[in-house]
Amino acid sequence: MSVLYQIFFRSVLRHMDAERAHRLSFAALRGAAAVPGAAAVMGRVLGPREPELRVRALGREFPGPLGLAAGFDKNAESPSGLAALGFGFVEIGTVTAQPQPGNPAPRLFRLVADRAIVNRMGFNNEGSALVAERLHHRSGARRPILGINIGKTKATPEEEAPEDYALSARRLARHADYLVVNVSSPNTPGLRDLQGVERLRPLLVAVREALVEVGRPELPLLVKIAPDLADEDVDAVADLALAEGLDGIIATNTTISREGLATPADQVERAGAGGLSGAPLKRRSLEVLRRLRARVGDRVTLVAVGGIETPQDAWDRIRAGATLVQGYTGLVYGGPLWPRRVHRGLARLVRAAGYRSVQEAVGSDVGDRTGPVTQVPAPAPEAVDTP
Repeated sequence: MSVLYQIFFRSVLRHMDAERAHRLSFAALRGAAAVPGAAAVMGRVLGPREPELRVRALGREFPGPLGLAAGFDKNAESPSGLAALGFGFVEIGTVTAQPQPGNPAPRLFRLVADRAIVNRMGFNNEGSALVAERLHHRSGARRPILGINIGKTKATPEEEAPEDYALSARRLARHADYLVVNVSSPNTPGLRDLQGVERLRPLLVAVREALVEVGRPELPLLVKIAPDLADEDVDAVADLALAEGLDGIIATNTTISREGLATPADQVERAGAGGLSGAPLKRRSLEVLRRLRARVGDRVTLVAVGGIETPQDAWDRIRAGATLVQGYTGLVYGGPLWPRRVHRGLARLVRAAGYRSVQEAVGSDVGDRTGPVTQVPAPAPEAVDTP
């Protein structure tokens, strides 16, 4: 099946506008999942079922550590269908307080030579009120562990950002298993400025207060950061997470860097501005993860995302301190059986290393050092398997 998908990708999908291909493939999945019993059957066949893969985190037991990152299903149209592909959890969004169309198209581009994607979608979504209503109507249905990623409405001034995030939190909290504050997309002007501790702290306080208002003070709260932060800023976010009692940090979002790409420079230039995801992000995302683990130890749940393509990539992140991992671009290039391949390969790696479960291996490469550090060793370059 993997070979067939690669043939289909190279002969059809890569010649199609990337956003149109996404819409068509997602529509096909929604249609298949809507057939009575289909999602359940897919989940039994493709879902993580090896006992070694079960993970306890964020107050939930995950059937497997690999989840789908935010961005694929912005409006909660089919989290169950996506989970049926074999993901252990699904994160929807990014959702903003007000509906917005996002940036003008074209705004999604593949860099096939790098197994990467450039996007400048701009948080296009239907708004938190409609997404909350959709989730409410599906509340009785069986659904996966669901994360909800919230961001700032583009038109909202920076000084009003805390209330903007809080409004989405109030609307969506009852439907989430965990909530993510996204302050790291490069596609909303000024958003990344909110990663500064002096701006991030009041925002997180406002979201926490919103969760108390709606009776969900226990809902796990995470923040998603950029790979482009300077090391000292990564440390500052880690310290803030400890000080404010955050439950987790997702590392990392897309990058604005274009260094070291194999794609011809003129093609990269045509793609233009936006966040780069995929294989080129692998090294820096791992560096940030290692730095966070050295700073917070096991006191904060770390979720790794960025350049995860293979079971070995997932294993490297887990050993570096991630309890959970996420993918998106890996699915685009690897096809619908990619989640199952990653989970199955990861289970083999767990057994080969002599662990009873993947959870036992979390942070095994770095130990549980806590407190400030002055130097974090950079990982050696990794071999990359073509999906």
